[in-house]
Amino acid sequence: MVQIITDSSSLFTAKEEQETGVISIPLCISIGNKNFRDLEVPVDEFVADIQAGNIPVSSQPPLGDVMDAYASCKGSPIINISMADGLSGTYQTACMARESADNREDITVINTRTLCGPHRYMVQRAAAMAKEGRKKDEIVQMLEEKIRQTKSYLIPQDFEFLRRGGRLSPAVAFVGSLLDLKPILTLNEAGSSLDKFGVGRTMKRAAKAVFRQMKKDQVGKDDILYIVHGAAPKAAAQIRELALEEFPGIDVRVHLLSHVFITHGGPGCIAIQHIRK
Repeated sequence: MVQIITDSSSLFTAKEEQETGVISIPLCISIGNKNFRDLEVPVDEFVADIQAGNIPVSSQPPLGDVMDAYASCKGSPIINISMADGLSGTYQTACMARESADNREDITVINTRTLCGPHRYMVQRAAAMAKEGRKKDEIVQMLEEKIRQTKSYLIPQDFEFLRRGGRLSPAVAFVGSLLDLKPILTLNEAGSSLDKFGVGRTMKRAAKAVFRQMKKDQVGKDDILYIVHGAAPKAAAQIRELALEEFPGIDVRVHLLSHVFITHGGPGCIAIQHIRK
């Protein structure tokens, strides 16, 4: 059977790993004097540390962890479904580990060019196909198709997290903070950077701007709409209701962002993403 490996961008919990047989290798987080793995500690505790003035830093999974995962699956075909290259070194680490692995010929590394909700969906589909006994080439073909059928938007609450991560220039961040605007960023097609899509005066107006574009892109019942939030359940619930008004009958799924993405998007950020089923 094909073994599916991924990283914590897919938001897989330990329970979901056990249920699906997926191996998820978490990214690393440092904040204050604490060092831990993504999804390892309560998000509320992490956000409290940020609000206390500590600045978090994230890094890709250790090379050794990826190599160990590959070694543990020796004898099986392996697909490592990675978060977008360009936003993290995770994909490059997966490729480096493959080149050093004894079973390198059995390993395929996929750059999903996305993250979080759509990444999660791709991993779930791949795991289901693997359990059905589908061949590696069939699963890779599905993943390549889905990569072309997804789009992501990010609405942060605080420009500073994006500025610190190199997402916005200091001047733009300063002016945006003064005007109390909600920036809207979109992940480019290569999955290599977050580009400016627009701004909104409020979170609701920003979400509506995203939904207008989604309608132009003919998003509908054949798609899944993800609302992924940085410890902002009320805002996520409001956007979910708005989405159901704008797209009656669409499959809307709400998830909590992991520590890595709160590190870069900041507490309160909202990601709106869609992918074709």
